[in-house]
Amino acid sequence: MRLSLSLLCWATAASTTHAWMSSSSSVTSTTRLFGSAATEEPATVRGKVVEHEHCRALGDRDILVRAARGELVERTPVWMMRQAGRYMAAFREYSDKIPFRERSETPDYAVELSLQCHRAYGMDGIIMFSDILTPLPTMGISFDVVKGTGPVITTKIRTEDDVRQLPSYTFDEKLPFIREILQRLSVEAEQANTSLIGFVGAPFTLAAYTVEGKSSKDCLTTKKLLMADAADENKCMSLFLDKLANKIGDYACHQIECGAQVIQVFESWAHQLSPQLFAQYAKPAAQQAIRIIKERHPDVPVIYFANGGSSYLELQRDMGADMIAVDWAVDMATARHILGPDVPISGNLDPSILFGTKEQIEQAARDCIDKAGGRGKHLLNLGHGVMQGTPEEAVKWLVDEVKRYKGKE
Repeated sequence: MRLSLSLLCWATAASTTHAWMSSSSSVTSTTRLFGSAATEEPATVRGKVVEHEHCRALGDRDILVRAARGELVERTPVWMMRQAGRYMAAFREYSDKIPFRERSETPDYAVELSLQCHRAYGMDGIIMFSDILTPLPTMGISFDVVKGTGPVITTKIRTEDDVRQLPSYTFDEKLPFIREILQRLSVEAEQANTSLIGFVGAPFTLAAYTVEGKSSKDCLTTKKLLMADAADENKCMSLFLDKLANKIGDYACHQIECGAQVIQVFESWAHQLSPQLFAQYAKPAAQQAIRIIKERHPDVPVIYFANGGSSYLELQRDMGADMIAVDWAVDMATARHILGPDVPISGNLDPSILFGTKEQIEQAARDCIDKAGGRGKHLLNLGHGVMQGTPEEAVKWLVDEVKRYKGKE
């Protein structure tokens, strides 16, 4: 935690945001951006009604970015995994009628679905509505997301030759929509006075999804290939992880070059790995991808999240990421102790707390902030995604309380 820079960071943030507000061709003042209390006109951004009262302070534009870099910030910022999701009635108006890939690959749909939650609740970041599997077609790997089933991948990877024969395409060739989505969201984020978050799947998670062909309870086919790899019988997994690490690193850089200000790397299948397998296979591949990002974009913070990996947090101290996100299965104070004071941390409320009372949600938020070290010393998130069926008002209560709480007196 770079505490000595805090005052300078706040002053710089204020100066930067003031310059943005002064120079923007479409926004000339906070009154124009957010409406006028005197006239009681509803707040709007680009013609859309804003239902929250957040993201109005000078430093709000980049508070999430600064926190992800490990800087002490003026309050604890907050966003949520799956904040753009089916718990929102407005989101379901699209998801009930339009297939996932059409929604995520059509810029008009993807931009709208990315923005709905921010207009409603005012989190400290907008995250692109997409999927960790989206870049697979640039490697010739075919997939779909089937409602009620989840991801289905038809390309078979079992041998070294299977990996060697995979083609490589540019992102603009196979994913032209990503550039448009992020460029449009970058404009929206600037005018909403908040940050834009991009994300990628970690190499092991994408490898396991591809090998299994769908979600898996035991990941057995992948583990058999890992054991064959360790025995030098079939180096398919080593080759595949290396190829994926390079592709994922490049994909994250592509997102940054299209407007993303922060990248989160999702190791969604970390719960399938023993500490030994994580250290031997998943960790080096993720480090390789993160290294590519940081070499090309050293000032863009990278957050690493291993879902189900809290049992080996000590192995994540040296991932090369700027921040480690932790799941809800570990107490925040314990996670802070294991990672140490110099590793920036994000997390880690149990998503089910959002089914509790307003008082329970607010207390959980305060406890998490206190255990992480106090106000402005971590990035608050859930320890997994927002669950389907979560009451919408609960998300509002959480965001409001995190932004209100000043820490223990």
